[in-house]
Amino acid sequence: MLYLALTPAESAPPPREIMREPQYARYVEGWGAEGDQGFLAAEKSGILLGAVWLRSSLGSGQADSPVELPFVVRPGHRQRGIGASLLTQMIRANPTLAAVSLRVRAGSPAVRLFGRFGFDIAREDEGAVIMSRNL
Repeated sequence: MLYLALTPAESAPPPREIMREPQYARYVEGWGAEGDQGFLAAEKSGILLGAVWLRSSLGSGQADSPVELPFVVRPGHRQRGIGASLLTQMIRANPTLAAVSLRVRAGSPAVRLFGRFGFDIAREDEGAVIMSRNL
């Protein structure tokens, strides 16, 4: 799912080795530490359709330290409610989550989806959109 999240829809996929680079590996290396949590969407056959996950080590989720929230839905399965279901589960599990950092462009459908859940763009920072919500 991390590799899928790193693959731009408009261009050729990057080499798989990109996941070993520190700026990306930190999302999955040593998964299972205290505070790690995530949700998957899959077909009955087991094929993964989407994922959302967070690591408490990647931010507090408060306005001063937004949590980085990797979020992906497989192309061809978008616009079917999978992302909304994943985000619903994450919000239910973390009702005090007030600020998230998404590594997406400002016009991404993910920004609109998070907006439906009460998140507003707080700022944009080098390819990341920081969104927050009032609790």
